[in-house]
Amino acid sequence: MRGLLVPAVLFAALLSPSQADPLLSQGKPATASSVEASGYAAAKAVDGNTGTRWASREGHDPEWIRVDLGSPAVISRVKLNWEAAYARAYKVQASPDGSSWTDLYSTTSGDGGTDDLTVSGSGRYIRVYGTARGTAYGYSLWELQVYGSPSGSDSVPPTVPGSPHVTGTTSSSVSLAWTASTDNVGVTGYEVYRGSSLVGTVTGTSFTDTGLAASTGYTYTVKARDAAGNRSAASSAVTATTSSGGGPTVDVSTAAQLISALAGSQPGQTIRLAAGEYHGVFVAQRAGTAAAPITLTGPSGAILVNDGPSGEAPSCPVPTPGWDSGYGLWLYGAPYWKLTGFTVKDSKKGIVVDDSPHVTIDGVYVHHTDEEAVHFRRSSADGVIQNSRIDHTGLVQPGYGEGVYIGSANSNWGCHGNTGGVDRSDRVAVLRNRLGPDIAAEHIDVKEGTFDGVIRGNTFDGTGITGENSGDSWVDVKGIGYLIEGNTGTFAPPGTFANGYETHNPSTNPSFANGCGNVWRSNTSDLGGVGAYAIKITSVSQCSAQPNVVYSSNTVTNATSGLTNIPITP
Repeated sequence: MRGLLVPAVLFAALLSPSQADPLLSQGKPATASSVEASGYAAAKAVDGNTGTRWASREGHDPEWIRVDLGSPAVISRVKLNWEAAYARAYKVQASPDGSSWTDLYSTTSGDGGTDDLTVSGSGRYIRVYGTARGTAYGYSLWELQVYGSPSGSDSVPPTVPGSPHVTGTTSSSVSLAWTASTDNVGVTGYEVYRGSSLVGTVTGTSFTDTGLAASTGYTYTVKARDAAGNRSAASSAVTATTSSGGGPTVDVSTAAQLISALAGSQPGQTIRLAAGEYHGVFVAQRAGTAAAPITLTGPSGAILVNDGPSGEAPSCPVPTPGWDSGYGLWLYGAPYWKLTGFTVKDSKKGIVVDDSPHVTIDGVYVHHTDEEAVHFRRSSADGVIQNSRIDHTGLVQPGYGEGVYIGSANSNWGCHGNTGGVDRSDRVAVLRNRLGPDIAAEHIDVKEGTFDGVIRGNTFDGTGITGENSGDSWVDVKGIGYLIEGNTGTFAPPGTFANGYETHNPSTNPSFANGCGNVWRSNTSDLGGVGAYAIKITSVSQCSAQPNVVYSSNTVTNATSGLTNIPITP
């Protein structure tokens, strides 16, 4: 019998939208939370070759893979071709900006093979977010295929960012800020250009360019971007010149050489670590200056280890002959230092900054500490920790295993309150760090009596948080006037998790509006079906004069109660 001929137009009409829509993902840029080895990169899952695959590191949840479609699209179908290492529980999510995510599909009963999913949603970025593995291995996809049609409905670019200006310089960095742009739909980020080169993308209105040459002029412009990929015209240009810095470079390769270099350091000097492990007591007590900071730098393979503590401790921590604090690196009365690139591990505490304002920690890795990883203490104001990694803290005292600790509890001001009896470690910035997994207490603990810090662009992995000593959130804010913006937090078992971000209002003498006047904006939270609120404000009445503010740009998934327990500000 002869077959029935169906006209092409009619045949297309008979297909479902998901069948008719084109493949959008093949060959597009892809990234992943991890890879098992170099041959299993994320790009292998969108190359159209069913003989190559992406594979995450083994034995860890959660993990994800993301593809950038290049422009916004209406998504109708997602096809997942799993290798043997499949996801038992996972989500398919869409995002306009790679930061805020909307679930298109979710399951807790995946069985591997091929999942051909009909979905409905839109976005430029598509992510497969695995929360429970189906095997003891990792997650692995032969192919991730996304079907749909480009939306292209928004062609209006944002307005030009206003008034770019320089907020600070060092011998190797320039800090910038500008006035926010507006858009008919919404601004999703900013691109910062040094000359014609793109050097950074941020969601906020400030940026620090690092790794620059001393005594050199640089020119910057800024463009705004919206969810549709439209870009504004460039802002007016601003020029900055880095400071002279200067000073000799001291190369060290042994613990004895490092101890000697720290003891004899001078403004403008660079102490450069060779790769290798350094076991010893490493204390810096020499001051740099704003124009000539002291730099301690090395590759990630340069690893500081303190095998202490030992000896008789003084009543308050201060470098004392015959006593080893156990701190991996201790700055005491040492302002204007830059710590870059190296690793600290296997110590009682990681990096402790005491009475040392204007210290910058950039690109370090701190892990496997008995207690906290990094502590700004004893009025170490205007510090920065950025582009760094912290994990596996609180191995001996979980309740004191914070990732980043800012200030001191009121009960410790007798030792650490050297500014009017208060630990005023004010204006500390925590920027673009990766914290977790296995941080036993809070990822960031902001103590009472500290003011006006910034927590921006960090990634929090709450896996392994213990809940001891009330350590059951990513960030606990007892300080005043902090901006918490553009962070991404997740939680998955094991662990004890109450809320993503919390405030508390301890009483102090002298008295402050502790836990008040803080702002949350553009944070993305996945509470893993365990946490109650993304942002839990403990008391509204105690902050009536300086209320906490939670903007609608914050998003949350998998919360048992919701985004926040206070009214949301548009």
